[in-house]
Amino acid sequence: MNAEEVVMASGNASWMLMSASLVLLMTPALALFYGGMTGRRSALNMMMMSFGTLGVVSVVYILWGWSMSYGAQSLGGIVANPFEFFGLRNSIVDDAGNYIAGASGYANIIDVAFQLTFAVISTALISGALAGRVKFGTWLVFSGLWATLVYFPLAHMVWGGGLLSHSETGIAARMFGVTDGEATIAPVDFAGGTVVHISAGTAALVLALLIGRRRDFLTAAQRPHNLPFVMLGAALLWFGWFGFNGGSAFAADGAAGLAWLNTTAATAAAMLGWLLTERLRDGNPTSLGAASGVVAGLVTITPAAGVLTPATSLILGAVGGVLACLGVGLKYRFGYDDSLDVVGVHLVAGLWGTVGLAFVATDTGVFTGGGVDGLKLLVVQIVIALVAMIFAGVVTLILGLLLRSTMGWRIDDDAESTGIDYHQHRESAYDDLVGSEPRPMAVGSATERPERPYPGTSTATAPTAPTSQE
Repeated sequence: MNAEEVVMASGNASWMLMSASLVLLMTPALALFYGGMTGRRSALNMMMMSFGTLGVVSVVYILWGWSMSYGAQSLGGIVANPFEFFGLRNSIVDDAGNYIAGASGYANIIDVAFQLTFAVISTALISGALAGRVKFGTWLVFSGLWATLVYFPLAHMVWGGGLLSHSETGIAARMFGVTDGEATIAPVDFAGGTVVHISAGTAALVLALLIGRRRDFLTAAQRPHNLPFVMLGAALLWFGWFGFNGGSAFAADGAAGLAWLNTTAATAAAMLGWLLTERLRDGNPTSLGAASGVVAGLVTITPAAGVLTPATSLILGAVGGVLACLGVGLKYRFGYDDSLDVVGVHLVAGLWGTVGLAFVATDTGVFTGGGVDGLKLLVVQIVIALVAMIFAGVVTLILGLLLRSTMGWRIDDDAESTGIDYHQHRESAYDDLVGSEPRPMAVGSATERPERPYPGTSTATAPTAPTSQE
């Protein structure tokens, strides 16, 4: 490697480490976003679901996730051998003790770190559909299983040379042929429309239907308890998303800059599209709508960030914001309890971003000079979106049924009515939910420890159920 190549590799490595850190920040940001959207008595549990996912998925990614996603020993184009790089063996240094270089020239371990953060946030997104009613332990087990059996295979299929990639053995190649060893019409998923958002949104829908509604869904007001938390979480998600999309260029170059600007353009337009929809439909634009519109725009541009111009990103984002806003209302029409709008935001906007890019992709879209090839690209994008939905939906259903029959998903009605935070974690988010008397400290053995009073009471007796979510 000459001096210029060394400098370039060093700059790219710096950008990718920064991008990995930005994407890691997105999971705590999601905890704030979701935690603010839920009720006061379930805020901690909602945030703990994100943090718990960060723990579980990080561990399984190091053990077998990288190998299943990017191993060379592909199993039918669906997933790679989990034992090839188990525990990251043969992935960090070579026999001489030198760091193994990845495909982009910098150390391979940097790519491992970057991809780990994607697996974490993708899994954590699902939790928003289950607010206030599921066992924390069951969620942790599900997060590890879902990452293993849904996310890792999809990452391999799309980014690891599998069935949904541009490889000569992929679906697109079988549909429209091969040119120079790759699919003539290559599917596009720049940073995770199928792998992240369609898969998580589909899983959220399946679990919402399987696990059922909260006890007071559609019978009592379901208000966010802390809108400043929601807006702060959305802001940090936007900030972290520059690593999500910009880092997916895998270099500190013009492609990363384009992804950065396209991300901002689509997100701003989606927020305005959501607020306009609210204004026309409901009479008032809301802060919750602004925050949700931001996330919808980020989701929309994720698969398309590298193949649009800033101007066409505005179009894609604005439509994504409108569709996601309307999509949130589907849960009221069809009666499924998608608590924090994962289906409306991530599935609807993820589908639109994945399919819609085929209309406006630079020089290749239906309306931007692609001609017949643009129509072929549209077909390919629809197919990969449907395959991702079906795969994620079927596997999630199997996992959900298995856990329902073994560990069980739901907390009991009394625990749900009095608040999942205390039931699952023996904590409350706010002092005014705890009685004025100090909680007794643990003394002696476990059998000698006095019972702590339920938040808001002076005895161990739980209060009566609130009439609405506080």
